Amino acid sequence: MADTKREIERKYESDESGLPDLTGVAGVQAVIDKGVAHLDAVYYDTADERLAAAALTLRRRTGGSDAGWHLKVPVAPGVRDEIREPLSDTVPDSLAALVRSRVREAELRPLVRLRSDRDVRHLVDADGALLAEVSVDAVRAERLTDGGGTAQWTEIEVELADDGDPDFLDQVEKRLRKAGVRPSSSASKLARALAETSRRSGSGNSSGSGKKKRKAPPVPEEPAAPVTAGDHVLVYVRAQRDAILELDPAVRQDAYDSVHRMRVATRRLRSAFRSYGKVLDRTVTDPIGDELKWLAGELGVDRDREVVTERLTTVLGELPDTLISGPIRTRLDTWANARRGGSRGRLIGVLDSRRYLALLDTLDAVIADPPLLEAAAGDPSKVIGKAVHKDFGKVSALVEEAIEAPPGPDRDFALHEARKKAKRTRYAAEAATPPLGTPARTLAKSMKSLTSLLGEHQDSVMVREILRELSAVAHAVGESSFTYGVLYGREEQRAAGVEAALPGAWEEIVAEGSVQV
Repeated sequence: MADTKREIERKYESDESGLPDLTGVAGVQAVIDKGVAHLDAVYYDTADERLAAAALTLRRRTGGSDAGWHLKVPVAPGVRDEIREPLSDTVPDSLAALVRSRVREAELRPLVRLRSDRDVRHLVDADGALLAEVSVDAVRAERLTDGGGTAQWTEIEVELADDGDPDFLDQVEKRLRKAGVRPSSSASKLARALAETSRRSGSGNSSGSGKKKRKAPPVPEEPAAPVTAGDHVLVYVRAQRDAILELDPAVRQDAYDSVHRMRVATRRLRSAFRSYGKVLDRTVTDPIGDELKWLAGELGVDRDREVVTERLTTVLGELPDTLISGPIRTRLDTWANARRGGSRGRLIGVLDSRRYLALLDTLDAVIADPPLLEAAAGDPSKVIGKAVHKDFGKVSALVEEAIEAPPGPDRDFALHEARKKAKRTRYAAEAATPPLGTPARTLAKSMKSLTSLLGEHQDSVMVREILRELSAVAHAVGESSFTYGVLYGREEQRAAGVEAALPGAWEEIVAEGSVQV
């Protein structure tokens, strides 16, 4: 299992290339000289620098206290997660997997070599506890592709100690700025190395004095400010594609809520294709939507089971002991864990599959060369507003149908369909918010509220279905089914409460003007 370290740091540069006295920083009792470390790192990327474009860095480093393979993943400005693996001759499979959604079928190869002489200082408090590590790095960069190219510079790096207070870095920065030290214009050593060693930049060798204007590191191409209806839809589509790519490593690492968030991104993307079929040609996007539906299904294999388990566990905890008979908790645990063992491996297999990687390629192609229809060039307020209004009309018809239907399977089905359409309308309204403003924002909020209400009902339908199954199993082996009946009755009341609340909730949604989008 790879080791992950949260890295909070800031980089600086100075014409003097020296470290000012930091003993005056609030909280610093002493500055301890830790000597000079000699670091040698080779950075890997694809030929077209896909990792660099996504602000990801993959390196093999020797020297220092943390020799090995490192993958740095951006979390926030100045914050990265460094995922580490031991030294080996080739890229570790675990790290290659974490960048697969970016690399896909391309080859990872050495791109840049950085050799640094790192002069390290520790800032400690009165108890001797580490507050931050400050280093002065003399860097020599060598491009390993495109015919070479070298550069050298000196920079100051301040890294917060584990579990340290980020505000401490502000105190250090104040002292550095007073001494004439300024924040680095490059986000990382690799970014600066790529800029200064690129043959395209024409920079050749560089002293890194800070006075030379450097070419910016590779970044994803940003579209111009949205003007047309097509522009606005594509901004939303691009954001959901980016969310899938950014969440891929988190899903592989089983990070909290990452699977759910990635599933939502696939649904938002599919909904955008369907809602804005007058903007993007559905003969092109419908097949992509089918693949997104497949991916959402794979991501949601265990979701329903988790929802039911959480609900039943909560309700069981609320029941008095007098209403609990038989080993119902054991039965529920057995059911909840029945498929958990193999589901994780299955999901990783999906993310490594050619089908998934081909879907990512297709999304890239659609964004690069979108299948725009004539309406895409139209006024966003008219084209997008009409699409959202149409979606709202479908929701309205389904809600009215559900309210009029007698209690039972027909109403359950109508409410479930209304929930799906409300979710789609919410996503369409999210995409419409930039051009339409408050009306779209109001609709998105209303549809979120409606979706939550109808979700309560659908959860109850699912829970009752599972209770029937579990009760039948318990009865077959001679266990009491009394508590299953109690829980079933509570779920019926829960659903009835939603059905009773729906007409009033719907009247409020219509009254607040959501229909006026």
